Amino acid sequence: MGGLSIWHWLIVLLVVVLIFGTKKLRNIGQDLGGAVKGFKEGMKSGDEPASPPPADAPQVTGRTIDAEVTKETSSKV
Repeated sequence: MGGLSIWHWLIVLLVVVLIFGTKKLRNIGQDLGGAVKGFKEGMKSGDEPASPPPADAPQVTGRTIDAEVTKETSSKV
């Protein structure tokens, strides 16, 4: 009692494949692998200091609109 045997794991795997299908599981695996690869590359490049943007790059400036929303009540009966 306690541990799961290989037959339990095979049944679980079979149920998962029947529910999701092999194509969706393959896509999930590829997405997860790409995310792990990107994370590792990010950790490697995180040690290097960030370089400033080139001088000829256009500066993007935007406007911030500050507003307040109030609820208007009417007293129509």
